[in-house]
Amino acid sequence: MKNEDERVVMEEDDQQKASDLVHELVLRLLSQNPQTPDPDPTSPTFLKTLRYAHRILRSRLTPSVSPDAAAIAESLKRRLATHGKSSDALAFADLYAKFASKTGPGSVNNKWSLLYLLRIVSEDRHKLDSSLLLPNLNAAVSSSLGNKKTNGVLLVSKDPENLRDVAFREYANLIKEENEVTEEILVRDVLYACQGIDGKYVKFNSEIDGYAVVDYINTPRATRTMVRTLSELGWLFKKVKSFISESMDESTAVGTVGQAFCAALQDELSDYYKLLAVLEAQGMNPIPLVSESAGGSSSSYLSLRRLSVWFAEPKVKMRLMAVLVDKCRVLRGGAMAGAIHLHAQHGDPLVHDFMMSLLRCVCSPLFEMVRSWVLEGELEDSFGEFFVVSHPVKVDLLWREGYNLHHGMLPSFISPSLAQRILRTGKSINFLRVCCDDHGWADAASEAAAASGTTTRRGGIGYGETDALEYLVAEAAKRIDKRLLDVLYERYKFKEHCLAIKRYLLLGQGDFVQYLMDIVGPKLSEPANNISSFELAGFLEAAVRASNAQYDDRDVLDRLKVKMMPHGSGDRGWDVFSLEYEARAPLDTVFTESVLSKYLRVFNFLWRLKRVEHALIGIWKTMKPNCITSNSFVKLQSSVKLQLLSALRRCQVLWNEMNHFVLGKETYEIIKHKYI
Repeated sequence: MKNEDERVVMEEDDQQKASDLVHELVLRLLSQNPQTPDPDPTSPTFLKTLRYAHRILRSRLTPSVSPDAAAIAESLKRRLATHGKSSDALAFADLYAKFASKTGPGSVNNKWSLLYLLRIVSEDRHKLDSSLLLPNLNAAVSSSLGNKKTNGVLLVSKDPENLRDVAFREYANLIKEENEVTEEILVRDVLYACQGIDGKYVKFNSEIDGYAVVDYINTPRATRTMVRTLSELGWLFKKVKSFISESMDESTAVGTVGQAFCAALQDELSDYYKLLAVLEAQGMNPIPLVSESAGGSSSSYLSLRRLSVWFAEPKVKMRLMAVLVDKCRVLRGGAMAGAIHLHAQHGDPLVHDFMMSLLRCVCSPLFEMVRSWVLEGELEDSFGEFFVVSHPVKVDLLWREGYNLHHGMLPSFISPSLAQRILRTGKSINFLRVCCDDHGWADAASEAAAASGTTTRRGGIGYGETDALEYLVAEAAKRIDKRLLDVLYERYKFKEHCLAIKRYLLLGQGDFVQYLMDIVGPKLSEPANNISSFELAGFLEAAVRASNAQYDDRDVLDRLKVKMMPHGSGDRGWDVFSLEYEARAPLDTVFTESVLSKYLRVFNFLWRLKRVEHALIGIWKTMKPNCITSNSFVKLQSSVKLQLLSALRRCQVLWNEMNHFVLGKETYEIIKHKYI
């Protein structure tokens, strides 16, 4: 511990001695200047010169030659020989050999620097007169400034002799008072502006709607233009950042797609922050002089031109994000995804890859909705973003009116035909689950997912996989539709019910219709007010038992009922009697009230035709015996007989025409194809 304290004290003494020596050197040099024969150590001129001397001694100015001691020694020996000083050259060679061989304590480590100093001193004494040495510093500076205006630019050549000129020019720049800002400060302010923060000299100007250098700073026009160009990134950053802040506000409902869009933008801004952190670290390094760059100085510094290279790619991305923000500010859901998709059609690989990465994040909620709807029948759309919309309706209207497409939310990368298949597949699942109380659709959905190579879990499919989506929808639709048809035809016997409607409502069961007409005819001739529907139901049951209808399924016969139409005081039973077929869930989805009302109209029409046919049959039964007994009319006069036979013939022809007309009406093949 004691040795350490002694070492620190010795170092402080050495530093103080060096400072005193520099002070004495500057004082002596200035005293030799005719303009300042008796310099004052407390004057501003002396203090500036002293600071400049310290700056030179602490500077990193290095020569632009390789540090080779042997080469410097050979150069000095050759110079002495060419000037006719052969003896001096031999003496120098002997001294250098002894100097180079000396090592260990007390020897000079940096031999090359000492030899280089001797060479520079020798050349200066031959090339410069006493008026250009350091005692005449002010005169040399005035001469240099008078001959050539520097405008703050340091002219550094590769020649070692130019180091003195560099020192003179730096000293002149210290003396000259001006308002110019260094490039390091502008770089720092540009980095602040790119984060949406005003710097010391680069601030946001509302008149030009952008960042620019303040007017009271004396900077070249080219520098101002470059600063404004670089600071455009900050203007774009503020727009994107404000959109994210507004969208993620609790009072704003942007939906899941909007949240995914904001998350993707935030990820890009995180990468942007990392880049700015790296650039700020490089901005801490000073911009080297030309001589330092030539001497192999570190290149990890940051200038405005280097900053423009660094900002080339981020500016493209940020400008594209700003365009998307303006485009999607009033959009949401599928409309937002479609608008972003339009900007992905770009030939630039950088833009294309960036948009693909962005869309994979943005469209993930939308594709999750598609997957959930196609494989589970679930509509997870709290913000109204999906192109399938549900409506609260009755069970019998679930298929027709429960779900439909919202074309405004249909993204452009999903075709209308694919959207229709997606809609129908989800509707089928909901129909099976709600109306048919069936759970076998889950196995069909799992088989469809396995066949398409996807999974029933989240994240199974995403943007850019349109072919996989179409294949998944096709497989799901094929299996779900097959399951739906199997349930309708096997469990609910859809085909048997269709045939029952044809036989009973369209009067296709002949024996049943004929027997019903025979037993119910007399009753229907009475006034409608005197007829009881319960009595007619008994006639219906008797007609079923007396015909082949008794062999039908009991569920079918239970659905066949008598219905009395609304009637007035003058109506008879024929005017109000009708049959109806009760359609229960899920068949009421097919045989809706409107469909059954059409069947009722057809039944009433056919029932009236059957009544006419039944009346014609009764007339025929009445006329047949009369035709047989007409042979007894032979005793009548021939004129009377001819008249009677002619009247009977006309009656038979008329009956035949009426019967033909009724039979033609009863051939309802066209009606059957229309209503079945």
